[in-house]
This record gives sequence, C-alpha cells and structure tokens, in this order.
Amino acid sequence: MKRNFDLIVYGATGFVGRQTARYIADRAAGLRWAIAGRSAAKLDALCRELGPASPGIVVADAGDATALDVLAAQSRVVLSTAGPFARFGSGLVAACVQHATHYVDITGETPWVRQMIDRHHVAAAKSGTRIVPGCGFDSVPSDLGAWLVASALWRQHGERCASVKACFSMRGGLNGGTAASALGALDDKAAQAQFDDAFLLNPRGTVPADAASHRDPAGALHDSDFDAWLAPFVMGPINSRVVRRSAALLADSGPFAPDFHYREYARVGRGASAALAASALAIGMAAGRTALTFAPLRRMAARYVPAPGEGPSERAMDSGSFRCELFGVGERGTVQRGRIAGRGDPGNRATTIFVCESALALALDASRLPGGAQWGGVLTPATALGAVLAERLRAAGMTIEPPDSPP
Repeated sequence: MKRNFDLIVYGATGFVGRQTARYIADRAAGLRWAIAGRSAAKLDALCRELGPASPGIVVADAGDATALDVLAAQSRVVLSTAGPFARFGSGLVAACVQHATHYVDITGETPWVRQMIDRHHVAAAKSGTRIVPGCGFDSVPSDLGAWLVASALWRQHGERCASVKACFSMRGGLNGGTAASALGALDDKAAQAQFDDAFLLNPRGTVPADAASHRDPAGALHDSDFDAWLAPFVMGPINSRVVRRSAALLADSGPFAPDFHYREYARVGRGASAALAASALAIGMAAGRTALTFAPLRRMAARYVPAPGEGPSERAMDSGSFRCELFGVGERGTVQRGRIAGRGDPGNRATTIFVCESALALALDASRLPGGAQWGGVLTPATALGAVLAERLRAAGMTIEPPDSPP
C-alpha cells in the first residue's frame, strides 16, 4: 500500500503534542510527516510555528471512524499524545491495526491497554503490526531498564534474571492531559479494581501460582542495595504491569527467569528524617488514593490541577530531571545494576524524547528492530523496540546503562 507519510503525530496541538511536533520538526530531514488532530485552525497555526519543517496536516476527530481510517491508511507509523486514551484512543488503535500501521503512545492507562490487548493483539501479531502503548515516562525507563539489566546478565554470565527492583528520583511538574487521564480512570469502577491486578497486562495463562508475592509495595523501607529509604512509587502500579508483560512475551527466548519478580520505589534519602518522610509518603499515597475513589473529592481535585492543554512553564520543564536506578539479580545470585537518567521534566521533556524516539525507531530503523519484520501485536517498549530504542536515547543525550552490546 502506498503511504503518503512515514509518521503522523496525532493530538499535535495538545500540551505534550506541541512539544512532540517541535521535536520531530527538528529531526525531520528526509522524513515525510504530518500533524493531526480535530481542529484545522489549530493545526494550521502549529504548522506556521514549526517553520521550515512544514509538515502535512490531517484533520481527524477521535470520534470519527471514517477520518481515523483515512489517517491510518496514509502513514507507516502513528504517534498519539491524545489522552485520556480510554476516551480518545480506541478508534485510532483499531484503524492502525486495520491498516497494518505501527502505533506508539504515552498512555499509563493500563485497564485501557488491557482492552487493546484483548481486541487487537491477535490481529496485530498476524500482520506484523507493532502497537506499542506506554512509550513515555510511563513506562520506558522501567521496561527498557529491566530488559537491559536482564539482557546483560544473560549475555555476560549466561544467567537468567530472577528479579529487578527499580528506584526513582525525579523533579518535575504535571500537565493537564496526565491529570485528566489519572482522574478519568478513577471514574470507572471496573478500572479501579483492575489497577490492583499485578498481572493485568500479562498474556492469558501466564500468571504464576504465587501471585501474592508480586504485590505492589505498600510501606516505607530501608534498602541496603540502594543505600536509601524508599517509599512506594506513584507510577509503580502502572510500570510494573508493563515490565511483567515484557517478561511474559519473552518467556520462550528472553533473558527473564520463569518466576521473574519486579518492583519499583521512590528514593527518599538517608538518615532519620528520610525514614520519617518515606513513611509519611507511603501513608499519604494510600490515603490519597482512597480519597480519590469518591467522586466529590475527584471533582475538587480537578480544580487544583492544570486543565487539558496546560502544563508547567518552559523554564520549569527545562529545570526538571529524573533518574531510574535498577538492581537485578540472576538465578545464581549474580548482581547487575542499571541506570536510565536524563535532564528535563520527566512527564513532559523526557516523555517527549521517549515517545518521539520510539516512533522514529519504527519509521527509520524497522529493519533492525527485535523479532524481525513479522513480529507484531500489542507489545511493550522493550519487546517492540529493544536495543534500537536504547541506542536512539543515548544519541539523544540520555544515560542508558548497562550497554546493550558487549564493550
């Protein structure tokens, strides 16, 4: 099928979408690309802002199945930042699967991802179409980092990875799209229950007998491997499901042990004050989640977060940072450490780099992607993009350790 574009950025006029379009514009040499959304006027204005990059424009409302069908048929890859994805994403994914168009997004809405797996994984796998949710800060550092640690254990020691724990430090702000997705997910009673399922995204039939040992951390603890007090990480219930799906998808050929364990934490610090802060954070997170299950409190919270299309200032985003440290243990006890880190607000600057480099990997490096040309399905960043994404992120200035190839 003839495609007019290599890449279409959908939701390009939103807060993260505008950053994404600017990032692609700076790297658009030789790339046939377009920006897409529901407002022709906003797309025209953005196109003028982008200057010489001069992308194409595709107008398509998320509720217009015909327009989405036309959009997906025109491109080899679609990158979507248009959340909440449970509200605006399903039609676009269906259109991409129908036309064998690769797809990436920045969702952290794991119940919606489960729906996409159930509806589309078989068809996408049959056609070799890579549908890759979670290519932002949710959940590239966790997923790619765990895979790199496990791969290093296998490559250097011939040892499968039995466990990985990740420890996050970050500084950044919140944008309206992320806030709307988080609060919107809590409006769905069924989705609330699914969030607690540690194996929500696993292929059917791959849940271990000791599932209780994989529960999310609930309290504060001192960890000697990280030499710090830790608390539960707010995105752990999202990222850990993605990592477990990667381990399950690679069960027959990958570096993960059959009963692979993964958990992640927030680093608080050292000393007595850090111990108190970690305990307070753990208690506060549990109380906050319980409170937000009540609709009146969610409506109140919505008044104090950015509206969709809004977010931190450019200066605030530039001053942010993140670090994900990883500690892996092989089946024979060999230790392997890893680290993924970068400058810039994690939910905005880093997310932009993660999702854009994921899309560019699909558009420009297809012949080098893991699994070969026929590998497809509703995949994860690690299983769909692997070492190619790690290479691109290093070139973009991020710290990505350990190396994915021998020194």
